[in-house]
Amino acid sequence: MAIAHNPLSVEVSLPREDVALVRVEGHLDLDTATEFQAHLANQLHHGRKHFLLDLSEVPFMDSSGMNIILRVYQEARELPGSVHVINPTAPVRRVLDLTGVSLTVPISEKVDEALALIDQGLPQVEAPDS
Repeated sequence: MAIAHNPLSVEVSLPREDVALVRVEGHLDLDTATEFQAHLANQLHHGRKHFLLDLSEVPFMDSSGMNIILRVYQEARELPGSVHVINPTAPVRRVLDLTGVSLTVPISEKVDEALALIDQGLPQVEAPDS
């Protein structure tokens, strides 16, 4: 019996020089997490500090995908930067809520909302002696 494999599609665009919008389509699981991580690591390597992860086309995510999100969140925080999840599907949102990830990583419905959150956070990060 053959197991259907859902390939992962990852598209990266740059709404700003230091912001990577990562649109993911397909299952984020053990089979695809390494590919997802490679895309994020590449953006970190190229100086991106803020990550907008569009999960609106991800019907399923297991702990492997969740761990990648948490790992890039930790790395971005050290820059300092941020990670935002954009419009997750209901099953993915449920995983994020049940595991408490949604308490740590902001979830926005639209890219513009996440960019506004980044703008609100930047003065606090870049001007500690205000």
